[in-house]
Amino acid sequence: MNMKLAAFFIIALLGCGAVHADTLLIDKLDTTEAVRPDRPGRGMTMARVETKFGAPMSRRGAVGDPPISSWEYADFTVFFEYDRVLHAVEKPVRSEG
Repeated sequence: MNMKLAAFFIIALLGCGAVHADTLLIDKLDTTEAVRPDRPGRGMTMARVETKFGAPMSRRGAVGDPPISSWEYADFTVFFEYDRVLHAVEKPVRSEG
């Protein structure tokens, strides 16, 4: 009986040694918006966006639940949930040629 118990503990200890996990550290995950004063930041109101960046070129009405709407500017598009900025997405630069 002692041999079976010893074998069990040896197998259990060997199995524990095989467990390994990697930790991925991500610095400054959501800080890019703070560095981008040239477009609206997350959480800004529609009124604040319009005051700071002017009237958009076009507005798309709310769709879905929660309601998501968007405003298009020359260099970026702003997506809103209700009246708050979710994301401001920069438009790709078009290369000629």
